[in-house]
Amino acid sequence: MIIGGAVYSVMKDWNTFLFGNFLFHAITAMLGMFLLILAFRAAANGGKELTKGRIGNIPRMETNQLVTTGLYSCMRHPMLFGLTLLPLGWALLLGSPTFIMIIAPLEMLFIIIMVIIFEEREVNRKFGKAYEDYRQKVPIVSFRFECLKLLFKKLNRN
Repeated sequence: MIIGGAVYSVMKDWNTFLFGNFLFHAITAMLGMFLLILAFRAAANGGKELTKGRIGNIPRMETNQLVTTGLYSCMRHPMLFGLTLLPLGWALLLGSPTFIMIIAPLEMLFIIIMVIIFEEREVNRKFGKAYEDYRQKVPIVSFRFECLKLLFKKLNRN
């Protein structure tokens, strides 16, 4: 999706004033790098916390215990929240107005819908009543400062 959106947007914006403006590209590139760093930190921090849900010898990306601590006490899908920042980060890095204002928001919306439809259903199927109880207490995402601080903190490699 991101590559297709980028190609379409660049073709559409190639001869526009903003796409050819150095200052616009410098500003959007810095913002894009910042958003991409945040997105990857969210994935790393969420993934690190999610490892607490692996009991026994199971595949690397699987969990067999519901994680409700740390980041997951603030929001149910921190990694996917970070993932929603990727399209906008890439769009800003590329500096394409069409990508920034139209394509990236649509891709972000698509990611949110996929989380709500598929991820929620899968986790509910896997953990049943425990997940339903957790779902009643914890929002899909949270914009509370404490939660965002946990989500985007620099990961210690210890």
